[in-house]
Amino acid sequence: MDDYLNGVILKHELTRPDKEDDRMRHVMVNNANIEPVFFTYRAVPEIDSMVAAWVKEHDPEYDFMAADKVRHQFWVITDRERSERLVELFEAIPHTYVADGHHRTAAAARVGLEKRKNNPNHRGDEEYNFFLAVHFPHDQLTIIDYNRVVKDLNGMTPAELVEKLKAGFEVVGKGEEIYKPARLHEFSMYLDGKWYALTARSGTYDDQDPIGMLDVTILSEQVLKPLLDIEDLRRSERIDFVGGIRGLGELKRRVDSGEMAVAFALYPVSLEQLMKIADTGNIMPPKTTWFEPKLRSGLVIHSLDES
Repeated sequence: MDDYLNGVILKHELTRPDKEDDRMRHVMVNNANIEPVFFTYRAVPEIDSMVAAWVKEHDPEYDFMAADKVRHQFWVITDRERSERLVELFEAIPHTYVADGHHRTAAAARVGLEKRKNNPNHRGDEEYNFFLAVHFPHDQLTIIDYNRVVKDLNGMTPAELVEKLKAGFEVVGKGEEIYKPARLHEFSMYLDGKWYALTARSGTYDDQDPIGMLDVTILSEQVLKPLLDIEDLRRSERIDFVGGIRGLGELKRRVDSGEMAVAFALYPVSLEQLMKIADTGNIMPPKTTWFEPKLRSGLVIHSLDES
């Protein structure tokens, strides 16, 4: 927990207060971390080789196919010398990065602070000072897109929205077939039964600014705020977020059902962008990155009980 509070663990996204509260209650009620936070770090060859060697030499503790058809294999390194060497190698890594689990990390820190406050004999080594996490090297991860759906057009007709978008984007109709963004600064929009390609015009973003160059920033500054009047992504109830693992068909379904009025698909952020933003102390808007596969909750549990 102290690594998070002291900036050794770096974050890159804002969190939503309601989701922080929800995850904090979950930990407090169970008095345990039930699912790990997903961290990444700049790859270290010796760590990679040590892990690969152990996997090759030993059978996994658990090996199963989950309901979502993702295979999970879990090894326990029981050799003390290797474990101590891994600790040394991680101690030399200046920062780790929250990849997936900003709300769980923030909630874990809040739980720890609450328990510290209520423990007059606090020592610093109690279990509530620690939380469950998994670390993957950055070169073994791929970020998936995280898309947006909006409930209404802020009083505009579909034709009026398309016309207003032309000030900041080159707008090209793509018909009824699903269209996926192919590069940075290109978006796809699903509106009124049709797909559009939106390419941000030069001058509407700053590629020298680690935050200004992000497509989530461009969408917020050029569309969500000025046109759809969505100022606060953390609290607005007019916007929702759809992980790219669900496919763009999910965006189409939610608009066609009438639940949402318009959907925007984004090109995924790169890991280098993520780490650069965290390194420079910047923060992405909420719901910018999506990682798959998810580790199964409950496979490993960290109890906050001292016993």
